Amino acid sequence: MTSSAKQFIDKYALLPHPEGGWYKETYRSKEQIQLHGLPNRFNGDRHLSTAIYFLLEQGNFSAFHRIKSDECWHFYSGDKLDIFVLHENGKLEVVGLGSNVDNGEVFQYVVPASCWFASRPGLNSSYSFVGCTVAPGFDFNDFELANAKELCRQFPQHEAIIYSLCRQ
Repeated sequence: MTSSAKQFIDKYALLPHPEGGWYKETYRSKEQIQLHGLPNRFNGDRHLSTAIYFLLEQGNFSAFHRIKSDECWHFYSGDKLDIFVLHENGKLEVVGLGSNVDNGEVFQYVVPASCWFASRPGLNSSYSFVGCTVAPGFDFNDFELANAKELCRQFPQHEAIIYSLCRQ
């Protein structure tokens, strides 16, 4: 672990995340959207929005998963984070979240609701410290961790990347 990554983990009391990496919830709106006001994919009331800090170090990854809401990623510090998004039409999109805009990196990126996605630090990155904002707010009832074999049946053209970014 780099000293900079450890400083963020300690300073913000980050905890291990089930999909990989470290996180801490920093915001959960007090107001909620009632079930009848949400799309059919939701099974209960949801907070308007939630936000977390998220840190990944080289050698670790956030495994393919999906949620029922849009998720906006924000770059804060460290090096480039590669976000891999499997769109429903089978297209694989790889986005570099970071501060090197001359190299095509972006400071923000929105993963559309219900898309499978994963992330890992870029090739020469030591760590990435980012944030994620979800609306309607994140709820673990909306979280699904991918099974590599099942995901490969749906997207066989991306088998190598799927197996490299799944834990099961």
